[in-house]
Amino acid sequence: MAAIVRRIINTSKAPGAIGPYSQAVVVDKTMYVSGQIGMDPVSGQIVPGGVTDEATQALVNMGEILKAAGCDYTNGRSMQSLRRAGLEDAERTVVKTTVLLKDINDFNAVNEIYKQFFRSNFPARAAYQAAALPRVSVNLQSNRTCSDHQTMLRMSPLPHKLQT
Repeated sequence: MAAIVRRIINTSKAPGAIGPYSQAVVVDKTMYVSGQIGMDPVSGQIVPGGVTDEATQALVNMGEILKAAGCDYTNGRSMQSLRRAGLEDAERTVVKTTVLLKDINDFNAVNEIYKQFFRSNFPARAAYQAAALPRVSVNLQSNRTCSDHQTMLRMSPLPHKLQT
């Protein structure tokens, strides 16, 4: 039986883990991306401007983690470009996202931002209100197939402002 390959993905272009976890882990052909929040990776602060700015930054952060693993938000490419890259369509697809919102009433606003990153062949998705999210309004997570691995992306919206 072949050994399962496990690889940790880390980039300084997204906020570092603030606990005992990794930004992403690739196991065999699946990549699991930890929940991302609207934190500026340089300042370490939640971006100002509310839930839409937090969602945008969370998705930018997630994109940087995907890039560090050789992936991106592209969900479906032309058959010609897939053949040139030697990839199957399923190998380049975000297959599932989870959106955690501090307030479910922010769903439509976050959805508008989400559509700017996922433009076609949308992944399966679940969205929940998690009123006790620490420090943020949104948390986003995902699973994705990417090159020779599949990535799970999870996005979580957190509170608009830090609680003191």
